[in-house]
Amino acid sequence: MSTIQTVFLSNWQLGVAAIAIAFPLWRLTKKIISKSSGTNIANVPGPASPSWLVGNFLQVYNPAAWGFHEYLAQTYKMLSDFRPLVGTISRLHAPFGGSALYIYDPQVLQNILIKVNYLMPTSSKKDLNSLSHHHRRQRKMLNPAFSATNIRAMTPTFFEVAHKLESTLKQRLQTGDSVQEVDILSWMGRTALELIGQAGLGYSFDPLTNESSAHPYSKIIKELLTTMERVAFWSIYVLPYVSRIGSPGFRRFVVNILPWKDLHQLRDMSDYMQSIAVKVYESKKLAFEAGDEAVAEQIGRGKDIISILMRENMKEVEGSDRLQENEVLGQVSASFHLYSCPTHVNLSSKMNTLIFAAMDTTSSAMTRIIELLSKHPETQEKLRREIVEAKDQKDVQDLSYEELTNLPFLDAICRETLRLYAPVPTLARVALQDAIVPLSNPITGLDGTELHQVAIPKGTNIFISALNANRNPDLWGKDALEWKPERWLSPLPDALLEAHIPGVYSICYYYRCLLPGSLIRMTFLGGRRSCIGFTFSQLEMKVVISVLVESFNFSPSKNDSEIVWRMSGVSAPTTGGDTQLPVILSLAS
Repeated sequence: MSTIQTVFLSNWQLGVAAIAIAFPLWRLTKKIISKSSGTNIANVPGPASPSWLVGNFLQVYNPAAWGFHEYLAQTYKMLSDFRPLVGTISRLHAPFGGSALYIYDPQVLQNILIKVNYLMPTSSKKDLNSLSHHHRRQRKMLNPAFSATNIRAMTPTFFEVAHKLESTLKQRLQTGDSVQEVDILSWMGRTALELIGQAGLGYSFDPLTNESSAHPYSKIIKELLTTMERVAFWSIYVLPYVSRIGSPGFRRFVVNILPWKDLHQLRDMSDYMQSIAVKVYESKKLAFEAGDEAVAEQIGRGKDIISILMRENMKEVEGSDRLQENEVLGQVSASFHLYSCPTHVNLSSKMNTLIFAAMDTTSSAMTRIIELLSKHPETQEKLRREIVEAKDQKDVQDLSYEELTNLPFLDAICRETLRLYAPVPTLARVALQDAIVPLSNPITGLDGTELHQVAIPKGTNIFISALNANRNPDLWGKDALEWKPERWLSPLPDALLEAHIPGVYSICYYYRCLLPGSLIRMTFLGGRRSCIGFTFSQLEMKVVISVLVESFNFSPSKNDSEIVWRMSGVSAPTTGGDTQLPVILSLAS
């Protein structure tokens, strides 16, 4: 190729790239300028904007953002002479001069998540009615797969996978040094992937035999998270405007020619994950066509979540609530398809449901639990005694679903860890319609007036802080920042119970003991869009932690002081710049 041709092609690529970026930015700026002037968001106190271009975005979303979130909690409290402090709401500056809200006020959360239910992930740009209908159909098909009966039936599979990990780690200690340092994050990630693989997809990713047997998928998930951190701004503020421009082929073409390394990495990882999803789905489809015997011979024996989903979907009449093939396929994995064809749009947006969400959030939580137990040996020993005594009393190798979930101290440890160290500290959502929401307590606006409610216009970006909702000392008490599993073994503060915070895992689980039905589903947000895999994740954590704590003793690594948890989409530990969490492992006496 000649020099002239090279220069022309380079300039042409840059021109297309400039148009691809400038067009959505123009649409976004136009939308911000044309927002209703009736909102009082601009009167809500909040931090100053360091940049018109990005606003406070980079302060909210960066690996070291813990300090900024703490600053918001301490600075913008609701002050009242007669009422307790119960949460907060503050205004953030969105990119291009817009406004956003940072929320953990219980009353506001109740309204926007439970009563009004008008929030969606920031990547969605469909209208409210089509989104609600689409979500209702998928939820209807998935609910049977996540029923208590089916989750209970998965317990033996969970123990089988956990014992594979136990056997591998024991063999490592018995054939080498009796005390070794291991990267527990890596093992928790691989175990979570295999659990969701077998119980969720009826597919085995990892035999869990040694380091070299790890499936490429687990590495890709780790890389996906860090890459998505770097493009978070674009995925929230630009992707919704470009994801439907032109044909899928045109979008793929634009992705290919953009000189953007992170985007190309996302493309390649997405392609690989999609290939796995198709492989899993096609194998199940063939098994269903061959009959019940073929289904029973698969991993999961037809009782995994995807098999149940496919079976339930077959019962629906074509054209009613029956999911299309691409929608069923869309439940298999997590992907990022800016350029997907129409039949794969749902695959790219819904794959998160099983692998991505189930693997990374749960492995983060299990890693955090083991780290905390390593630093609290008396708590670790108390938990070990509870597990051993329960098994001795029942004279069984593995506890049943009911016996495991009713272990009070294990349950308290899981609740307290998820309270203080939420795997997903902050969630970004967008308002799909105008709403006026009342505040728990009035606040003083920037103009000196008292605000009892806030008008939120359609299109407003909302950052929901599970981190600060779970750590609010006005609700949880003066020891809110302390890890104290024992708090769950005695009555919780009245202020906390009266606040009715939706979406805080621990509160919702506590309510299960007091109130039946709907409050259980307010885990990881609340309302109709709450996390459907709550009980699956809960059982996963309890099985793995119970097996490991019974067999092994965990203590801090010599590099413990270097461990820093990164505040990304899903919290992850780093040591010396690498994503890992080393602990010292030995056999329990």
